[in-house]
Amino acid sequence: MDPSSQNLLLFLFRNRKALLAAPLIAAAAAAVFSGPWFITPLYESSVVVFPSTTNSASKALLPQNTFQDQDFLEFGAEEQAEQLLQVLSSDAIFDSVTTRFNLIEHYDLDPSSKTLRTDLHEEFSDKISFERTQFMSVRISVLDEDPQMAADIANAIVDLLDRVKSRIQRERAAVGLNLVKNEYQKIRKELRDMEDEIKALRGKGVHEYEGQSMVVSEQYATAIAEGRSEKTIKQLKSVLDTLAKYGGRYVALRDELHLMKEEEVKVKTKLDQARVDAEQVLPATFRVNAAVAADKKKYPIRWLVVAVSALSAFVGTMVVILGANTWKELKEQLPS
Repeated sequence: MDPSSQNLLLFLFRNRKALLAAPLIAAAAAAVFSGPWFITPLYESSVVVFPSTTNSASKALLPQNTFQDQDFLEFGAEEQAEQLLQVLSSDAIFDSVTTRFNLIEHYDLDPSSKTLRTDLHEEFSDKISFERTQFMSVRISVLDEDPQMAADIANAIVDLLDRVKSRIQRERAAVGLNLVKNEYQKIRKELRDMEDEIKALRGKGVHEYEGQSMVVSEQYATAIAEGRSEKTIKQLKSVLDTLAKYGGRYVALRDELHLMKEEEVKVKTKLDQARVDAEQVLPATFRVNAAVAADKKKYPIRWLVVAVSALSAFVGTMVVILGANTWKELKEQLPS
């Protein structure tokens, strides 16, 4: 047998009483102090949600001018999951949960403390966690001494998540709606102005420039060739002068009006989409499961506490005995 192994076995045999007593005492103490008399057991409830690809009702459901329609039933990917985590970490979620469940009193914090918000944040972070899973979903986990409270908080956070994200998107959509509405009203005013001007030109006798000028020119040339009355020729000449004076403007207005009406249709479509987005927002998440009250505590795990305590006591006792023996040998070797 290896001499070092012999020395180890000899060391363990000589100190067997201390090496056995220390772990047993530590295990017994851990079993007692990890009980509900000293450590409040905590129960865990969790909710798993998948982000959606889009929360825009108009893009998901209304016809688009491009081929970028999005399926509102499709699960989101990494980017959308990270967005959910950012919203979950916001003060809006923190403040809403704190107020709804009166967490200051529930966590037994001092309301008059100068560090109340910091203490509350620490308790909140210890008891409530958000993490992204490998499947691009987000898990919301809540620890609490009351299993039903843990489930209620977890479910409430999911509801608040949808509300907060919807509120942020609606605020942005409202700004977009006002911009598009102003642009639409501007186009409508320009259309009315052009239609009024065309109406005025028609009152002057310009109805359809190209065809009208062609017909009148032929009639004028025929009247001169046939030697008709001077009055008829002057009337035709007056019509031609009117067409010459206002025809260019009429053609420009007519063509611009046609283009403006096409633009009006596009902006009207955008206005309808912006109004839908401002008034209706799709849920931000797909909830895989609702949280339920746990029937088994999550913390502390008594057997693990006992095992770790016993092992720590065994190793600690070995280190102390080795240190004491080494110090004794060093003192004996030193000259008196």
